[in-house]
Amino acid sequence: MESEAEPDAVREVYERAIGNVPPAEEKRLWRRYIYLWINYALYEELIAKDMERTRQVYRACLDLIPHKKFTFGKVWLLYAQFEIRQKDLKAARQALGTAIGKCPKDRLFREYIGLELQLREFDRCRKLYEKFLEFNSANCTTWVKYAELETILGDTDRARALFELAVNQPLLDMPEVLWKAYIDFEINLEEYDKTRDLYERLLTRTQHVKVWISFAQFEASTGTDESMEQARSVYERADKSLRNVEEKEERVMLLEAWKEFETEHGNDTSQERIKKKMPRRVKKRRKVQTDDGSDAGWEEYYDYIFPDDEASMPNFKLLQMARLWKKQKEAQNEQ
Repeated sequence: MESEAEPDAVREVYERAIGNVPPAEEKRLWRRYIYLWINYALYEELIAKDMERTRQVYRACLDLIPHKKFTFGKVWLLYAQFEIRQKDLKAARQALGTAIGKCPKDRLFREYIGLELQLREFDRCRKLYEKFLEFNSANCTTWVKYAELETILGDTDRARALFELAVNQPLLDMPEVLWKAYIDFEINLEEYDKTRDLYERLLTRTQHVKVWISFAQFEASTGTDESMEQARSVYERADKSLRNVEEKEERVMLLEAWKEFETEHGNDTSQERIKKKMPRRVKKRRKVQTDDGSDAGWEEYYDYIFPDDEASMPNFKLLQMARLWKKQKEAQNEQ
């Protein structure tokens, strides 16, 4: 119809189609229906070239959606973008403002902030970020973007205050992203004491090996006379901290990073010292059980034995010898 018929005939078909409103207010039933409205609006704008009718279609669609139950962010955004193309910035802002008032969604906030950024309306951006964080204070990306905006505008104190507020939130969706951004922020400002303080605070919350390695690499990169010794000190602290972790691979990862550091910056003595810390990789066997607890045979796996572990377990070899002697004794009795 769109390719052959007159606009009035096409409109009649669209009107008949959109007249079939889904019987229940369930989003899954509305998904395909909403695309009828979107296609109708796009037809009016791009083919019929009737901008007032396009506006009417978008507004009628938005009036029809039961926003208290669910919404379609795509429709709000398409309407706002249409008004921008018509150079009616006030109508676009009004649409996006109504959207986040009725049905706040991450994507709507991001698009609205993006629009104001393009227009260099930074005070409006701040207000939108504040509303965004009121709506979802656990969103680490929003905190980081807000702090980045303040950094670009040259207000580092405000940016730092935002980071502080963020890391003290009780619930965060990606804390590792937030802490990395905060640490990078202080490094870029060459605030090395503040950076160290951040690493120490982070280590009270997590002893993850990547945090330790990042801390040591930071110390090595500061370029001061003491930087190599400070980095080595971090590696030593990390090695002590990770001795008791269940995942031995984490300690291996740390020792590999430390070995690489000593190869590049150390001397013969420090390189020999780290070599003595490296573990042996041994193949072992263990029983495998299914979900219901029944035996499912044996599997081979690799384990790591660290020199200091062997030294700290003098009774380990005695136990092994005792078990071997017991087995040999049982075998002799059977004969």
